[in-house]
Amino acid sequence: MTFQERLDEFLAGRPDKKHNPPRTEMIEEAVKRREAMVSANGALATWTPPESTGRSPKDTVIVKRPSSERNIDWSSPNNIPLEEDTFEMLLEDAYRTLQEKETIYVTERTVGADSRIALKVKTVTDFALTALFTDNMFRSIPEDFDRSCFADKTFTLVVLPYDKLDPERYEGKLRIDPRLGHTSTMAVAMDMDNWLGVVYGSAYGGSVKKLIFTVMNYILPGEGILPLHCSANEGPDGDLAMLLGLSGTGKTTLSADPSRALLGDDEHGWSEHGICNFENGCYAKLIDLDPEKEPEIHNACFHQDDYPNHGAIIENAMIFPNGEFDLFDDRFTPNSRGSYPLRYLTNIKPSSVGDHPKTILFLTADANGVLPPVAKFTTDQAMFWFLMGYTSKLAGTETGIVDPVSTFSRFFGEPFMPRNPDVYARMLGERLDEHGTRVYGINTGWTGGPYGEGHRIDLPLTRIMVNAVLSGKLDDVEFEQDPIFKLLYPKTCPGLPDDSILKPVNTWDDPEAYRRRAEKLASEFAEHFDKAYGNKGIDPAVEAACPGK
Repeated sequence: MTFQERLDEFLAGRPDKKHNPPRTEMIEEAVKRREAMVSANGALATWTPPESTGRSPKDTVIVKRPSSERNIDWSSPNNIPLEEDTFEMLLEDAYRTLQEKETIYVTERTVGADSRIALKVKTVTDFALTALFTDNMFRSIPEDFDRSCFADKTFTLVVLPYDKLDPERYEGKLRIDPRLGHTSTMAVAMDMDNWLGVVYGSAYGGSVKKLIFTVMNYILPGEGILPLHCSANEGPDGDLAMLLGLSGTGKTTLSADPSRALLGDDEHGWSEHGICNFENGCYAKLIDLDPEKEPEIHNACFHQDDYPNHGAIIENAMIFPNGEFDLFDDRFTPNSRGSYPLRYLTNIKPSSVGDHPKTILFLTADANGVLPPVAKFTTDQAMFWFLMGYTSKLAGTETGIVDPVSTFSRFFGEPFMPRNPDVYARMLGERLDEHGTRVYGINTGWTGGPYGEGHRIDLPLTRIMVNAVLSGKLDDVEFEQDPIFKLLYPKTCPGLPDDSILKPVNTWDDPEAYRRRAEKLASEFAEHFDKAYGNKGIDPAVEAACPGK
């Protein structure tokens, strides 16, 4: 008997289980069972153990089986293999632990707003708050689910957020956790062949969200669908744009455009029918959230309502005794989060589906101050920058060290893209050519010099350039090629008060210092490409787009 069959038989014998309970019941149970408390505005406030204030990449593993191992890039540091027998141990422990629980919650939802590509997800957990999280983040099963390419499949996810594995039992099978000084007691495991997942010992909501995202990113290419870690919005005329970018690049801010309806803020698929959002909700970062700059997110999390009707989950944000939050206190974690349904936002497209994208924006926050604030990509360049997923992060600013550190995250979401890299890059290139989608790079980072010398590009100026791209106003202007980064940047931009910012060297006091800095970044691109993709069969035309080569 398979694990799925054993689990179904066990659940059938538990008439007391909560199967797809009403939303209000999950909210009330979470409060009654002290999994969360009611805040002053009615949202649920919860705090996890310190090891669960974020994802645990080193405990996130994929079962390595002969039937699928050739599809996965095991050289990627985020694709950690797990032996089949170890996963069987995890399943056995999860099954035994479930049998000991007084209450079990089962939710059945789907991922994928287009029912033709929707995946059914059955979550089994002992936590009402986890069940509510799946209600916030995943979608109701559509009436026409039978037309899905996965209609005969269900991905089963067992979530035991506060139970821990026996380190002695898993000695030599799971990693040594230096924080504990012995074998890890946590596992976030995926079996792509048997459509199973286990979250054991992680109470971070993102562990559930990103496990399912990773699964979608594995199974969809097999059906000819490109998964993307991006936001998407749509203009009044139905012109769809996708924004890809790592943390700190402005993806959330720029996609929240009052003149464009939001499809979703994080996960989408591009099929032959167009774009669809995977999720039903958002899982927004809350640290330093300003209600004036981000009113939509703030209202979604902190609007006033009776708590049984609210259901936003505020995870790991500091709170005062009167039940009000302090979003600027990061002493517990800078990764406080808010989970809420998309319908809590005002300017959304309820169907979360759209046509093929007219425009794709790759966002970066270059702290070197050498990339153009707006640049046009050829198809080969777009595939290259998609592979690289570049941005900068600032190292050690608290102690005065201001040199930016180059960060490369393939496809702007490396931890969640398990297949071999040529698969995603090739699929993007094919779609760009087929649908005539334009790709632009938007640098929201520094100008006039690197961090510490120059200044960050003003957000209103970035919005002018983004609007010029989306409206097509850049289609007819003259472009010039950057000799180091090989990108085409516009000589003028309608609406921009000063076009000199478009050519980065113009904004530096010392052109030679600019050249040295730019060549240093170009060499980092070349070094990373050779290390990550040197033996991955990447098209030579794509490699030729690499700076420093």
